[in-house]
Amino acid sequence: MPTVQTVRGPVDVERLGQTLMHEHVFVLSTEHLDNYGRGAWWDEEHRVADAVAKLGAVAAKGVRTIVDPTVWGLGRYIPRIQRVAEQVPQLNIIAATGVYAFEELPHQYESRGPGLFLDMPDPMIDDFVRDLTEGIADTGVKAAFLKCVVEKRGLTPGVERICRAVARTHVLTGAPITVHTNSFTRSGLLALDLFAEEGVNLEKVVVGHAGDSNDLDYLMRLADTGATLGMDRFGLDAYNPTVQRVATVAALCRRGYADRMVLSHDTACFMDYFGGAWDEALSTLAPNWRYDHIHDDVLAALLDSGVTDEQIEQMLVFNPKRYFS
Repeated sequence: MPTVQTVRGPVDVERLGQTLMHEHVFVLSTEHLDNYGRGAWWDEEHRVADAVAKLGAVAAKGVRTIVDPTVWGLGRYIPRIQRVAEQVPQLNIIAATGVYAFEELPHQYESRGPGLFLDMPDPMIDDFVRDLTEGIADTGVKAAFLKCVVEKRGLTPGVERICRAVARTHVLTGAPITVHTNSFTRSGLLALDLFAEEGVNLEKVVVGHAGDSNDLDYLMRLADTGATLGMDRFGLDAYNPTVQRVATVAALCRRGYADRMVLSHDTACFMDYFGGAWDEALSTLAPNWRYDHIHDDVLAALLDSGVTDEQIEQMLVFNPKRYFS
């Protein structure tokens, strides 16, 4: 039986169950937190307890796995996630490796690599492979997938190098990829073209944030490569209202693409983008941007739009299982 690595160790893919394929637990900048958050807006014990409560609540509604693409650039800190996972034993949390950057490389990589000041093999690949095969830092937790970004500025030199490192790590290890994209600039096409050039199996790629678009031609063009569409920002209505997201998913299901979509929210228990005002920002700017929006509201709307129970099962259970198999 194939297994997938989770924060608590390997799990049979058959036990992943209903899976939200793009959710964060915490999005933090370590430097922001250490210099301005502690003693001001960050209380470690409160935030861990809050995460346990929120994740326990969505697990009680039938979700068995969340896939967390928090990597360098989004504040990945596995010991904190381990504390949460230990207290929500009914939920699997799957961790990632990679780099989240819109334009430039982290400075720690820009002088090391082929033809650079320190001429050597790309250290990003070594770091990603180690996260996948040995574990992240000294936690013993292995990443199970790779994450990179192609945003509205496209393949800048820094972004291209990160994406090629991710692609080459995939070729070495077989680990699947999730790529953050900008649907308004159709950057998913750039990402898939680069991955294909590097020999990536596109059936192992999720095009993140594809659901921000209602352009069926663009979405089908992505899916026809074999890649999976990340319909993963339900509740983030500023980018695309839920009613439109539902209509797009339903239209794609009618066209036979239920086997090429996964569902999620891209939310978190806490993000420091608003300093300590995360809870207030959610309640005023995006009240539906929460882990249970799909189960509370979206699934019924999909059924009302003609999506079948079997297609919902395909998107929530079978497609994630295939991705990690």
